[in-house]
Amino acid sequence: MKNIKKLSFLLLFMALTTNLSFAQDLITKKSGEDVKAKIMEVTTTEIKYKKSENLNGPLFTILKSDVLIVRYENGSKDVFNDNVAADKEKAQNSEDMTAKAKADAKLFYKGNNSGAIWTGAAAIVTSPVLALIPAAICSSAEPQDENLNSPNAELMKNAQYNTTYKSEAHKIKKGKIWKSFGIGSAVWLVLYLVAYH
Repeated sequence: MKNIKKLSFLLLFMALTTNLSFAQDLITKKSGEDVKAKIMEVTTTEIKYKKSENLNGPLFTILKSDVLIVRYENGSKDVFNDNVAADKEKAQNSEDMTAKAKADAKLFYKGNNSGAIWTGAAAIVTSPVLALIPAAICSSAEPQDENLNSPNAELMKNAQYNTTYKSEAHKIKKGKIWKSFGIGSAVWLVLYLVAYH
């Protein structure tokens, strides 16, 4: 009878211990690593947890983008396949940066030292044919950084913003140069007609 009580107690203890060992959350990372944990909080970007072997220990944080699935002790699970959501967010941020950079370039880039004045002057003084050379050279060169007149140095550190701002400034520069070339050529033509007719 004593052995039966001991055996019953041992079986009950094993059942409780087994139940407790499985009564935990399991985080499976995208790397394949499993982390036995107690999930404390799930935010929009992170999962905060404590390691199951040390529930009184420190709080750990992992990015949701690094997690494949979380299996909770109650049997429910969350699958974090945020690639689509993250891609949409990146695309939105990229579109926002692109739009802001274009608007800022149109507003702040003045085309200083673009070569537009010299191109127009060359067309008037020499001829439109000879002025094509400086027009082509000046319009093919991107604006120098010191002439960009960017409103925000921090935004220029963002690759998408920087590339778009410079590209838009280059378009503006080309427009100014070819407009100046056109005006200079028209002035040359008028002067030519007045002088020789």
